[in-house]
Amino acid sequence: MDPNKDLIPVEGHDGWFRDPNSNAIVNCDKSAYEDYMAKYNARQKKKETDQALQSDVDTLKSDVSDIKQLLQLLLKKES
Repeated sequence: MDPNKDLIPVEGHDGWFRDPNSNAIVNCDKSAYEDYMAKYNARQKKKETDQALQSDVDTLKSDVSDIKQLLQLLLKKES
C-alpha cells in the first residue's frame, strides 16, 4: 500500500498534501526539501565558522591584555 495514496492535495500548493488521519500538511516535494537542507547545512556551517572566529578573537583579546600587563610591569620596574 502506497502511504501517499490517501493524501489529499492542498489547493494552490504544489507538492503539499493533507493527511486525512492526522490533518497534518505534508510536503512531498523532494527537491524543495533538498534545497531547504542545503540552505540549513550552509547556515550551520556559517554558524560554526562564526563561533570559531569569535573564539579566536576572544583568545587574541586575552593575549593582548596579557602583553599589555607585562609591558606595564616592565615599565614599573624600570622606573
